[in-house]
Amino acid sequence: MKKFTYLFSALNALVLFGLSSSLKAAESIDAVVNEAFGNATGWFVNLIFAPLPGTSFPWIVLWLVTGATIFTVYFGFVQFRSIGHSIALVKGDYSDPNDAGEVSHFQALATALSGTVGLGNIAGVAVAVSIGGPGATFWMIVAGLMGMASKFTECTLGVKYRNEYKDGSVSGGPMYYISKGFKERGIPGGRLLAGIFAIFCILGSLGGGNMFQANQAHAQLTQVIGDYPGWITGVIFAALVFVVIVGGIKSIARVTDKIVPIMGVLYVGSAIVILLVNADKIGWAFGQIFEGAFTGLGVAGGLVGALIQGFKRAAFSNEAGVGSAAIAHSAVQTNEPITEGFVSLLEPFIDTVVICTMTALVIIITGQLMVNPETGLYILNEGGTIMTADGSSGVALTSAAFGSAFSWFPTILAIAVILFAFSTMISWSYYGLKAWTYLFGEGKRAELTFKIIFCVFVIIGAAASLGPVIDFSDAAIFAMAVANIIGLYCLMPIVKKELNSYMSRLKSGEIKKHKH
Repeated sequence: MKKFTYLFSALNALVLFGLSSSLKAAESIDAVVNEAFGNATGWFVNLIFAPLPGTSFPWIVLWLVTGATIFTVYFGFVQFRSIGHSIALVKGDYSDPNDAGEVSHFQALATALSGTVGLGNIAGVAVAVSIGGPGATFWMIVAGLMGMASKFTECTLGVKYRNEYKDGSVSGGPMYYISKGFKERGIPGGRLLAGIFAIFCILGSLGGGNMFQANQAHAQLTQVIGDYPGWITGVIFAALVFVVIVGGIKSIARVTDKIVPIMGVLYVGSAIVILLVNADKIGWAFGQIFEGAFTGLGVAGGLVGALIQGFKRAAFSNEAGVGSAAIAHSAVQTNEPITEGFVSLLEPFIDTVVICTMTALVIIITGQLMVNPETGLYILNEGGTIMTADGSSGVALTSAAFGSAFSWFPTILAIAVILFAFSTMISWSYYGLKAWTYLFGEGKRAELTFKIIFCVFVIIGAAASLGPVIDFSDAAIFAMAVANIIGLYCLMPIVKKELNSYMSRLKSGEIKKHKH
């Protein structure tokens, strides 16, 4: 019996030694990959997120906000004039089932929303408010409202220049409207710009749209159920993602049009309950937001600090101008490209104006930001950010804010983060796939190759701590915006022509509602 005990102990020791050795090896591989990748790509990350001279304002955010402002003015504030018609389109009032395309207006909106609604709305807003104060919320809303015009422009073009195939499938997005639209208008360099966009889109989909999501989902799971190896989360997520994405956009849309409303109701519903419980503080909270927007309320950087954080968060959250959403919206069933422009402009409104604002209000109202009772100003820590009730930041700050009202909410938040991560992955798999097939050709083999690569990266993302890889993929996503907005500037007149034609036919009664 003793022999078996010794043998079992020896085997146990070997297994434990093997596990600890493999974990140490994995950690050392992580460190080597981080350093090598950081050294190779640091210059690119620094270039994309470089601040404007003498400020801490990244030029890429100014690039997106300037584009949004130009499109807003050029199209006569279309986002405010057409909300009613946009909602009617989402409801399916004007949908003809015989139109070309693969998904409904609502499904296209849900798929694109699932790619943008995520950790930016939960963790990112908390970061913006703790650095820029409540005033950051005001500028976030302003940037979100302006971004609606960018979405309108890119998604109209996405449908207009998409490729439609005999089997009923479609491929669209910036790579198609840049290459085809430039050729149509006699503008040189379209193929090159489209190719650059596609390369950045693939890199962004594998990193920010995949590895980062898997990594954060694993981190959230370990907070709830305790520590365990990341590859287990990775394998489970990869299997679930593969089951969904192997069926193409229709399969993705069927999942996202269920997940997105659940996520939205779960998250926004909880926020509304907290706001109702603290109804007496809502007026004060909005007062803090407006006062902070124009005075800074003593926050580091003052007014400019609040503005930078607000614009930055809106840009990072709703991706208006990046071009990613145009790929999802291109699959819609319609013969009128402008209708998808109308539908898509709802996206930044839901993502930034509604969900991000709810997060900010809950953080402010539940007293997470420390105020000096004598001066009424926020108390700053050594790093220049606002001190919080329990010292938390990011997703932990949002969790603490909701948890202060409901002790069980951090569990709900964990479920929401996992759903957000999963839905973001499946949407970005489609964006990456369409960029991949644009570069390497359509076909089942090319599609399956990318889907397998994507699922392998899910496992890597959950198991590794690849900081520089995530930084690089974030930079790649915003590099997409450089190519895309150049394309939008060149093709704006085409969108205006489509808009004028559609509105005149709608007013004359030529475009009618469909009976279902």
